[in-house]
Amino acid sequence: MAKTLTPEGQRLKELIDFDKRIYFLVLVFLFLLIRFLTNTLILEAIPDYNNLEARGDFMIFHIFNALNYLWTPLALLWKFTVIAFLFWLGAFLIGYKVPYKELWQFALIAEVVFIFPELVRLLVYIAPQTGVTYTEIDEYRALSLLSLVGADNVAAQYHYALSTMNIFEIIYGIVWLYGFHMISRRPFAECTIAVFVSYYIPLAIWLTWYIMVYRG
Repeated sequence: MAKTLTPEGQRLKELIDFDKRIYFLVLVFLFLLIRFLTNTLILEAIPDYNNLEARGDFMIFHIFNALNYLWTPLALLWKFTVIAFLFWLGAFLIGYKVPYKELWQFALIAEVVFIFPELVRLLVYIAPQTGVTYTEIDEYRALSLLSLVGADNVAAQYHYALSTMNIFEIIYGIVWLYGFHMISRRPFAECTIAVFVSYYIPLAIWLTWYIMVYRG
């Protein structure tokens, strides 16, 4: 017999009871809009941008960004698939089974957390000061260890890992804690273990591997 939803689980279930297809389209639109505006800021931060643009020097940059825009929805779908599988596998390793479809749908919901660091970066550089480089804008990660220690103070191979260690990853884990609690109907203590095993351990392995194989 299935366990009864807790009040927290019931409230969350009611909160996310909407058309996930429309939600996905809105999510993709927000990512694309913010990234387009940020890329515009990156270009405008380049000295003598107008003349360089008129000469066509940014053709490769525009092509790359266009491909990135086209890839965004596919990348998100792939991410949801992988994250849901990790949680499904983590739950299985702990000793219980949860429905993969519900995990996938919640991965879609939880992704909204990562809209905010992109938005913060846009707001920080919406009026870039003189001397700000496009690399500085492109690599800026809000509320991360990299922004705390400064990119110039650590080797390039650690930049990605340190930028990934940010407050939004913690918020993402908390969101998943409640989502996994709703889906599995397990106590929060067990769900905390599931989030740690399913998300943070694979993330730590990935970042460690990235640092080890990095070639500048």
